[in-house]
Amino acid sequence: MKVTIVGCSGSFPGPDSPASCYLLEAEGFRLLLDFGAGALGALQRHIGLYEVDAICLSHLHADHCLDMCAYHVARTYGPDAPYPRVPVYAPGDAPHRLAAAYGMPDEPGMETAFAFERLRPGTFEIGPFTVTAGLVNHPVEAYGFRVSYGGRSVAYSGDTGETAELVRLAEEADLLLCEASFVDQPDLPADLHLSGRQAAEHAAKARVGRLVLTHLVPWHDQARILDDASRGGYGGPIELARSGAVYELA
Repeated sequence: MKVTIVGCSGSFPGPDSPASCYLLEAEGFRLLLDFGAGALGALQRHIGLYEVDAICLSHLHADHCLDMCAYHVARTYGPDAPYPRVPVYAPGDAPHRLAAAYGMPDEPGMETAFAFERLRPGTFEIGPFTVTAGLVNHPVEAYGFRVSYGGRSVAYSGDTGETAELVRLAEEADLLLCEASFVDQPDLPADLHLSGRQAAEHAAKARVGRLVLTHLVPWHDQARILDDASRGGYGGPIELARSGAVYELA
């Protein structure tokens, strides 16, 4: 399984990265986890414009889904349109919310380019991947994911505050892509985001192989986020996410 970080900027695109988007590949199948603002441009550095086979959206905040609108344009008006519809696994209100973001009526909405499937907690198959979705702690319906293939697993927090569900999803995963939006300080808001320290604490409880800190908000000092994580009790390798970074889980 090949994992490519397309975008890892938190809340909005930064100078060096689009917002959240992660490309997972196995057996020639290409799955996106999230499709945040600015991600479509960077994605084309890694695969062809029409080579996405399926998409999972963790939640419907713009920094995790807004480039669905741009991708709808590409698949609807491209030179060989219409293209086959792409399966999209997302919270239940996704068709309405994304149509509203684009400025189109609900019918036919984005269903011309995408085949929406409502996400619910549980395990299901997408192409060669086994995907487990679990509800995490965020102000809207939000999911974390575990994606497995060939005996290897990557876990993705999406956006979340502290939660045992993330530990469950990430248990002994080879790689944890974990949000670290907050600088660690007293009285952090609950059920919203994690600090680097909290991300590392979840990684330690889950006994993951590698921790990659992501959803990095551009106004924060990223070195401080990494330093915070060093105090979270996790003994494995920790690094900051970087747009374009590739991890081969073999």
